[in-house]
Amino acid sequence: MAYPFQLGLQDAASPVMEELLQFHDHALMIVFLISSLVLYIITLMLTTKLTHTSTMDAQEVETIWTVLPAVILIMIALPSLRILYMMDEINNPSLTVKTMGHQWYWSYEYTDYEDLNFDSYMIPTPDLKPGELRLLEVDNRMVLPMQMTIRMLVSSEDVLHSWAVPSLGLKTDAIPGRLNQTTLMSTRPGLFYGQCSEICGSNHSFMPIVLELVPLENFEKWSTSML
Repeated sequence: MAYPFQLGLQDAASPVMEELLQFHDHALMIVFLISSLVLYIITLMLTTKLTHTSTMDAQEVETIWTVLPAVILIMIALPSLRILYMMDEINNPSLTVKTMGHQWYWSYEYTDYEDLNFDSYMIPTPDLKPGELRLLEVDNRMVLPMQMTIRMLVSSEDVLHSWAVPSLGLKTDAIPGRLNQTTLMSTRPGLFYGQCSEICGSNHSFMPIVLELVPLENFEKWSTSML
């Protein structure tokens, strides 16, 4: 999860988020190089009184500053399209979980089980135990197996919500009357926090998401105890 004064993105816990981090660094380096070049040219123009007349009206220079931006845009677009297709691809999910947004809590239903569903409310600040995080802890965490492909079905029963977990690279809109889907897979166990990322009313800030990723045998024990 994020920590105070953090400048970068959260540590990746899924293959998709690792790709997003690499693309972020790739695009940021291109922006840095372009900004440095522009600043250097502006500095030269302001500090020198000489004018190179042949470069002010040259077909070659015009060709370069037309083709070069197009090449840079392609260098950004191709990795971006690749990641978009990766995020939309769903390959034989091992588990399907349906999450519904409400004002202002989440409900989860494990559709592969006959009667495994529950609501997840934020724990009020006075009820927090030592070490628990304010505005991020819930009474019922969503427990999932790690290193397995999981399909999330996201919808809403009232207004627009958005189910987002940054460290897993997930952000899917919950729209009434529409069923969106996304893929989730964690490369390591742990607790992963998220929040509703669409303004949904007065208590929008009070509907957190907590995912507990555990080994498969631990998930089986948990699911058995919940049935």
